[in-house]
Amino acid sequence: MKPDPSINVLGGALEPCSTEPLTGFFRDGHCNTCAQDQGSHTVCAVMTAEFLAYSKYVGNDLSTPRPEFRFSGLKPGDRWCLCAARFLQAADEGCAPLVHLNATHLRALEVVPLDVLQNHATARD
Repeated sequence: MKPDPSINVLGGALEPCSTEPLTGFFRDGHCNTCAQDQGSHTVCAVMTAEFLAYSKYVGNDLSTPRPEFRFSGLKPGDRWCLCAARFLQAADEGCAPLVHLNATHLRALEVVPLDVLQNHATARD
């Protein structure tokens, strides 16, 4: 699998999202993507209790540890490369997490409009 160029939604170099916990489709700490990433794990999101509860409710439990996958479970404050469609769904429902724009891959824009991402940007972006 060959990653797409590491460019963020602002047109700059893609910054790291998280190495603790280690995230990304490639588990490289970045929200890099490629053609095989059907979920488009491209939005660098900061987890909140509200979003984690919402995600579990809609069928994607991100908070429960899964040691068999070396996944310790996410908690509020953790950053994670979130599927673009799940982010947009949460935004539509009013419970989207904050987003690090500099660490969000350009391909997220194929699913989520830039203004929606900007409306949820962290103060540091």
